Amino acid sequence: MYCKFHNSIAELGEAPWASLTQHYGPTLQYPFLHALEHSGSVSEKSGWRPHHLGVYSDDDLLAAMPLYIKSHSYGEYVFDFNWANAYQQHHLSYYPKLLCGVPFTPVTDERLLVTEHANLSALLPAISDAIRQTAEAHNLSSFHCNFLPENRSRQFVSNDMPQRVGVQFEWQYQHETNFDDYLNSMVSRRRKSIRKERQKLKENHISIRRLTGSQISAEAMHIFYLCYQHTYLKRSGHTGYLNQAFFTLLRENFNDNMMLVIAEENGEPIASALFLYNSKQLCGRYWGALTERDGLHFECCYYQGIEFAIEQQIPLFNPGTQGEHKILRGFRPVFSYSNHWLKHTGFHNAVTRAVSEEAEAMRQYKRDCDALLPFK
Repeated sequence: MYCKFHNSIAELGEAPWASLTQHYGPTLQYPFLHALEHSGSVSEKSGWRPHHLGVYSDDDLLAAMPLYIKSHSYGEYVFDFNWANAYQQHHLSYYPKLLCGVPFTPVTDERLLVTEHANLSALLPAISDAIRQTAEAHNLSSFHCNFLPENRSRQFVSNDMPQRVGVQFEWQYQHETNFDDYLNSMVSRRRKSIRKERQKLKENHISIRRLTGSQISAEAMHIFYLCYQHTYLKRSGHTGYLNQAFFTLLRENFNDNMMLVIAEENGEPIASALFLYNSKQLCGRYWGALTERDGLHFECCYYQGIEFAIEQQIPLFNPGTQGEHKILRGFRPVFSYSNHWLKHTGFHNAVTRAVSEEAEAMRQYKRDCDALLPFK
C-alpha cells in the first residue's frame, strides 16, 4: 500500500473516483469536481491548487481524499482568519495550507473515500503520515478537513487532529406527500405566514419554473449566470468565484443532477437558483436576482427546494450556510464538524484548547435554535 498526490482530479480518473463516491452526495461526484478544475474556477491561480490524495494497492485505488493547497481562506465556510492573523502577528506564515473539502461547498459529506474492502485501521495512520510528509515537502503550515461526518471526525481526533464544531441548518424529509402536508406539521402562525409569503408573489404576477435534466437549455443557464453575476457584483464587488465555463460544463456533463429554478415577473426573468441533487442529498448552491422582491429568495432557494425534495423523496436538503431565518421555515439546526492539525506545536495546542471551548458555545447555540423550530 502506498500514497500518491495528484495535481488534478483527472489524474485519478473518472471511473476509479466514481467507484469510491457512488454512495455519497452530488458535490463529491467526478463531473462536479472536474468542472471546477477544468473551467479554471479552481486552480493555483485562484488559490486552490489541487493536491488530491490517492491510496493504492498495486495499481488499484483503495482510498482518496479531495485536497487543495490554499493560498487564502476564502470559499471554505469554516473560518480560520483569526488563526491566520495570529500567525502573522508572530511573523509566521499561515499560507500555504492544506485543505480537505469541496471548494465553495459547505455541505457535510464523506471526506475519506474508501473501497468496501479497505482496511481502515491501516489506512488512517498511513494517510496521516502522508499528510504530515507533504506538509513538510511543500512548507504547509497546517491541514484542515471541513464538513465531514461526525463518526469520521472522531477518527481524525484519534490521529491528533482536534475537532471543531459548528452549526448549520438542513431540511429533513419526513415522508410528506406534498408541500401542504409539510406545512401542516407546523404551528398555525408559521403555516399562515409561509402561505402568505408565497401567495404575495403570485399576486404580483411572479411565476416560478423548475427545470431538470434536458429541460435546462443553454438559454436558461445564461439567465441563471446573469442573475448569479449581478448578485455577487452587488454584494461583493466581483462577479463570483465560479465562471461561466464551470456552469457550461455542469450543464453538459452533470445535468441529470441539476435542478434550476427561474422566477419571472410578467414573463421576464428576474431571479434564478441552481441546485445539485442525487438520491442522497439536495444542495442549494447558487442564487442570483436581477431585481429584489419580497419573499423571492425564500421562494426560489427554500420552498422550491423543499417541494422538489418531497417529490423526489430526497432525505436531506442543505440550503447553504448560515442564516437563522431558515429555522422558522423548518430547517433544523445540526452540528457540522471539521478537524485541524497545525505543524507548529504551540499553535496546534492553542487551537486544540480554543476549539474545545468553542464547542460548548456551539452546543448552547444549537439548543437555542432548537427552541425556535416552528413544528407542533
